[in-house]
Amino acid sequence: MTTTFGALGVDADLVQALSDRGIEAPFAIQQLAIADAIAGRDVCGKAKTGSGKTLAFGLPLLQKVKPAEAKRPRALVLVPTRELATQVREELAPLGAVRDVSVVAIYGGADIEKQIRKLAKGAEVVVATPGRMIDLIERKDVILSDIDTVVIDEADRMADMGFLPQVEWILRHVHGDHQTLLFSATLDGVVQGLIERYQHDPVRHEVASDNVTVDKMLHRFLQVHEMDKVKVAAAIARDTTRTLVFTRTKRGADKLVRQLGTEGIDVGAIHGDLRQSQREKSLADFMAGKLRVLVATDVAARGIHVDDIDVVIHYDPPEDHKTYLHRSGRTARAGEAGVVVTLVLWDQELEIKRMLKRIEVTQPIVEVFSNDPRLQDLTAWDPSLDA
Repeated sequence: MTTTFGALGVDADLVQALSDRGIEAPFAIQQLAIADAIAGRDVCGKAKTGSGKTLAFGLPLLQKVKPAEAKRPRALVLVPTRELATQVREELAPLGAVRDVSVVAIYGGADIEKQIRKLAKGAEVVVATPGRMIDLIERKDVILSDIDTVVIDEADRMADMGFLPQVEWILRHVHGDHQTLLFSATLDGVVQGLIERYQHDPVRHEVASDNVTVDKMLHRFLQVHEMDKVKVAAAIARDTTRTLVFTRTKRGADKLVRQLGTEGIDVGAIHGDLRQSQREKSLADFMAGKLRVLVATDVAARGIHVDDIDVVIHYDPPEDHKTYLHRSGRTARAGEAGVVVTLVLWDQELEIKRMLKRIEVTQPIVEVFSNDPRLQDLTAWDPSLDA
């Protein structure tokens, strides 16, 4: 069933602003959640990363939000990472501008005084990571008494990263009648506890996602030689628009950036030891197509929301099957298929074969060298024919 944003109750000026950005048809989670959120219901949405959750909560929020006084935002969006805070702000701010609604991102690792000045001007919507938000509440630079809407985005990741105690501390400081919207890839365990404690009679919407990403991915497991490994990664990246490469360590990420640069690849890194401004620049350049390759560690990549990633390369194999799926899901986003490549050294074969069983993928590990023409189009050959 196709519908329009207008049919879901989104006002004409916002529909036009979406259209100006080339967004005409709502994704599944948007079709399900927007009308209930506009109606003021608490909404509990289950959908994976890349399914369009930001507009599912962002459009109702922007449509209903009232003008804010200094230090007193009207809506609070809690997110797990700095990168996600920035990306949510960048997605919502142009739409907010249509209505003179200010959207501000608040996160650690950036100039707190600048953030305080923005809040002092009267920001309607604050998108925040929990730690920095608590700092500002305790300093009385932000006051939550006017909050009408709270959004908890990626609640499962908040739990994974150990942020739930901070999230709950903030939620306990939001008093009075307010709407709570919660989005998560899973709704069980500790996330279910959040729902029970902080939502009132929520309407639940679920977008089926079981194994969707695994089915949509093209998996390639390539046995490579240590001295040729960088050149194999470079050969794959040369024929793509956006390649996301995972390493296990921050030092490994920096080393790979230098090595790929030597191979003539436009590449940047994103990991916890870099300054926030460097991370933001790398991510922005990657999204804009200025960087062909982004090298990331697992923790840093939690905040990456980029559509149209052609290839994910596990330069260092993941520690377990869950990490493989989490990393790999970056390429099967918003309904698009993608290629996932794992580079395997001779002493890693056994652990990779074990992982293949866990993810229920039948795929041979094929030996390749960097001059192999098959690397130019990994979708065009069937590895099972070469095993």
